[in-house]
Amino acid sequence: MKTIKGPAIFLAQFMGDEAPFNSLDTIAAYMADLGYKGIQIPTWDPRCIDLKTAAESKTYCDEYKGKLADIGVEITELSSHLQGQLVAVHPAYDPMFDGFASPEVRNNPAARTEWAVQQLMWAAKASQNLGLTSHVTFSGALLWPFLYPWPQRPAGLVETGFKELGKRWTPILNAFDEAGVNVGYELHPGEDLHDGITFEMFLEAVGNHPRAGINYDPSHFVLQQLDYLQFIDFYHERIFAYHVKDAEFNPTGKQGVYSGFQGWADRAGRFRSLGDGQVDFSGIFSKLSQYNYDGWAVLEWECCIKSPVQGAAEGAPFIADHIIQVTEKAFDDFAGTGTDEAFNRKVLGL
Repeated sequence: MKTIKGPAIFLAQFMGDEAPFNSLDTIAAYMADLGYKGIQIPTWDPRCIDLKTAAESKTYCDEYKGKLADIGVEITELSSHLQGQLVAVHPAYDPMFDGFASPEVRNNPAARTEWAVQQLMWAAKASQNLGLTSHVTFSGALLWPFLYPWPQRPAGLVETGFKELGKRWTPILNAFDEAGVNVGYELHPGEDLHDGITFEMFLEAVGNHPRAGINYDPSHFVLQQLDYLQFIDFYHERIFAYHVKDAEFNPTGKQGVYSGFQGWADRAGRFRSLGDGQVDFSGIFSKLSQYNYDGWAVLEWECCIKSPVQGAAEGAPFIADHIIQVTEKAFDDFAGTGTDEAFNRKVLGL
């Protein structure tokens, strides 16, 4: 077995206009002081990284890594969640997702998709130049408006949607394969890949591509009422990254999974800071360790009640306390009798 790396933290939710959250150097130092050893980089924020330059210049990447090493942190993964979202967008969401793209491709869905694909291609090469082995992203969605089967879905609609999604992602996955980097899709409501079944459908659409995997985040499974521990039993070989995020689900006589269009603080299912929700992290860390997950445990902070400053400060020790230093010996080694074929045959009466 292998020991999980961490604690680490995803910077996206912490970037802001005021110091120390307005530059990579200062936010990295801030997180290092809190006890984080790794940072996950949002590639859409130019304050964090120049993605195109990172894809084209090994020198830039070496200097980038060196600067972070001097601060006391290393890169866990690059994130392209916003760009991945734009690989596939149903027209109903065009106005809301346009803001994720560069201004010159807004109000032009075809150009926006091309832009997103190029971003992912750069992310593959940048990850390689940085010496990374995993990447995290979203799948995008063509089918999400049709999640509930009413009105009745036309026959073949879902199959057509996944076929198109696979067509769009296969060249991207091939680029990551050439770069030697795994892709972990965050299975997330709003994406066509949001649970185990839809992930399997996507795998079929991309020919079981070896680089197509999962950024495991139990919080989204709590909100869907999915067994997030058994999920690890099913898909551990495809778990390439891990977002440590808490959540709770408290249904009432008035609302359940869909939560009645309420804001986050008033929903039956809501995200919480680590330790404030219902996720069994001891069980998760145990299972991931059992299955030899040796990647990073990365805090993704999202909470509708607690401040990000408090959440980040509490997150590092929480993760550190849950990381299992895996054993290199069996607990009953003291009672072992050695390994000898002749003795084994004698025990068996052979």
